[in-house]
Amino acid sequence: MAEKILVVDDDLDSLKLIGLMLQRNGYEVIAANSGKQAIAKAADEHPSLVILDVMMPDMNGYEVCKLLREDAETKAIPIIMFTAKTMIDDKVAGFEAGADDYLTKPTHPAELASRVRSIIARSRPQRPASAPRGATIGVLGAKGGVGTTTIALNLAAARVLAGENAIVTDFRLGAGSLGLALGFDRPNGLANVLRKPLEQIRPKTIEGELLSHSSGIRALLSSPLVQEARLMPTGESAVTVVRALRSLGRPAVFDLGSGLSPLISALQREMDQLVLVIDPTTIAISMARELLQELEANQPEQSRIHLVVVNRAASGGARPAWHQVEQLLNREVRANMSLASELIAQAQEAHVPIVMYQPAAVISTQIIKLADDISARVQTLTSGEVLT
Repeated sequence: MAEKILVVDDDLDSLKLIGLMLQRNGYEVIAANSGKQAIAKAADEHPSLVILDVMMPDMNGYEVCKLLREDAETKAIPIIMFTAKTMIDDKVAGFEAGADDYLTKPTHPAELASRVRSIIARSRPQRPASAPRGATIGVLGAKGGVGTTTIALNLAAARVLAGENAIVTDFRLGAGSLGLALGFDRPNGLANVLRKPLEQIRPKTIEGELLSHSSGIRALLSSPLVQEARLMPTGESAVTVVRALRSLGRPAVFDLGSGLSPLISALQREMDQLVLVIDPTTIAISMARELLQELEANQPEQSRIHLVVVNRAASGGARPAWHQVEQLLNREVRANMSLASELIAQAQEAHVPIVMYQPAAVISTQIIKLADDISARVQTLTSGEVLT
């Protein structure tokens, strides 16, 4: 696999020229044209090397270098300062900021290639292995009131029971109920994170907002406060949160609420596995059909989508059975659950996920089985095998 190099320069011509020289030497090139973008891409992409211009409009290269060195995620990445500044004091400032080498513009392609090879080779033994990539599991309701939050919380709880370090995130700003179900008074960690500038949304920032439940679940939560609903995060900020949580949780489970807003549409594309929750009603099935078309248009891998039918009321009348739902949606139903409303209410009063409150209950065993199935699929897909 080609070494990945992040090139940072606000001059597009320089970016193209340096990128072309590096690509001709077999490197994969990532580009950033500002300091903020460089910090975000360094944390997300984990390049083998950063080539960093000094003069940029938002923050200079020395500041960027210092910030990269202060972040545990990026401090080991080697950095070459690349600039037209030739004074000794400028070079000293670069090394004091944490740069590994210093090149002045213009430079010969052979010299650039030689410096890059040398720095990468020298740094390779000292660079720590990247943390394993965690799985992201999204839970999305075809409509409201189908049990999406209950499923998301208990999928995370089931993986904690299996010995994994699961994190659950309530991505429903201003409508969050997951934190209340766990007994937290101030479940506003997600809003706190999303109010920060993009370059500050890093795993260590998010860790400071995670709440730890007595069950072992960690949670990044939304509250039902109206002012949170007015918060309009960018898709880039929200996706950065997901990618940071991917490095913190094994797995990271997301309550995505119901329907596909532009924000949720962006987030679902970041999900390795997606649970679509419906109840067996004509309305929910019709809405699920439209959602599936949109989801599969964005990411056509059907094996990542798990259709779950939740029966919130006693079956009867015209409500279709699960096998009829399969026919109507032309999709396999991965789980057919009865939510046991009274038992769920008791678990909520105790502020404990139902799979931990009463593990032997039918609903608990169904959710645990679903969580095991999803986990097995993640592991198999990671190994490159094919699932049907």
